[in-house]
Amino acid sequence: MLKVPPELEKEVAVVDFDLPNAEQLGFIRDGVLASVADDPQVQTNLDEREKEKIADAALGLTAVEAENVFAKSLVKYKRFDIDVILQEKEQIIRKSGLLEFLHPYETLEGVGGLEQLKSWLSKRTKAFTREAREFGLPQPKGILLIGVPGCGKSLTAKSIGNLWQLPLLRLDVGRVFGSLVGSSEENIRRAIRTAESIAPCVLWLDELEKGLSGVQSSGASDAGTTARVFGTFITWLQEKTTPVFVIATANQVKLLPPELLRKGRFDEIFFVDLPSAEERREIFQIHIRKASTPTHPRRPEDFDLDALVEASEGYSGAEIEEAVKAALYDAFDQGMDLNTELLLQALDDTVPLSQTMQEEITAMREWAKTRARFASVQTLREKSAVRKLEL
Repeated sequence: MLKVPPELEKEVAVVDFDLPNAEQLGFIRDGVLASVADDPQVQTNLDEREKEKIADAALGLTAVEAENVFAKSLVKYKRFDIDVILQEKEQIIRKSGLLEFLHPYETLEGVGGLEQLKSWLSKRTKAFTREAREFGLPQPKGILLIGVPGCGKSLTAKSIGNLWQLPLLRLDVGRVFGSLVGSSEENIRRAIRTAESIAPCVLWLDELEKGLSGVQSSGASDAGTTARVFGTFITWLQEKTTPVFVIATANQVKLLPPELLRKGRFDEIFFVDLPSAEERREIFQIHIRKASTPTHPRRPEDFDLDALVEASEGYSGAEIEEAVKAALYDAFDQGMDLNTELLLQALDDTVPLSQTMQEEITAMREWAKTRARFASVQTLREKSAVRKLEL
């Protein structure tokens, strides 16, 4: 924050120097390329799309940082490597101390079901490109994922970075709050500036309702600190123009402030329900394939998936994953390979959340009928059927 002594305010002119934009980074990129044009080992014949991706990847770096990382990539790999550029950005994130730069390996193919949500995300894969701006598409702001714990919200958030080939940052709201007066408000502003400096990127806020808990009673409990931090955040959500895509996840709808849910903060609010029968089948197939090794190949078609789907009624994706892991331990302990019987036994030993949280899940479903878009195609059909019955 700039602080000018009062006696010098009339004498000093404040000039802001912004970080280089994509066009300016393009000039730096071309200059580095021209300096190695005579080297036959360096790949210099890039098409316009590749050049644009390289310049976009370097957004958030200073001119010196960009020139150095371009040269480093050419020296090390004889070509421009986006991973090298992102590693330079990661240093900026680590220095901030508020954001975490993630390297997820998850993909949407590893998420069972949620076809409506997957389709929505896939349509926006090229949303931050120059072609999208020329076509007149607005930049997507973000989505809020609400639903039953363990049904794929966080897994989907991790996979977006891979799908869109953008840096994935995680903001732990707990890190924002400091002990000194005013430090929490400054921390959230600094976190926002850091995310904007490396845009385009994806900013993930997990368990949002817990980080913002106490907003309503903030004036009595913490002198309004939580409320001011929340106000700064939602104002930025509404007014931001930089390409920072925000994905927030929450499990308890009642703890979310109402003003967060209004249109304009997020592009869409998705409700993630317990997986349907077809989705559970897909989840079993995913985790059985993950359990396969060169010495112990395991194929989903070797298991009685119909019996597994029937026995897992009301189970979340995370509970199915843990059941497969438990069955693997049992198989290893008994000196045998994984089979359907062991999986059925592991499911039987599990008490699903649909039983322990039955009232809460029912309340969330009732809330989502008129306030959110369902992430699952099957659930979407069930929602339409319920509306017809009500009419």
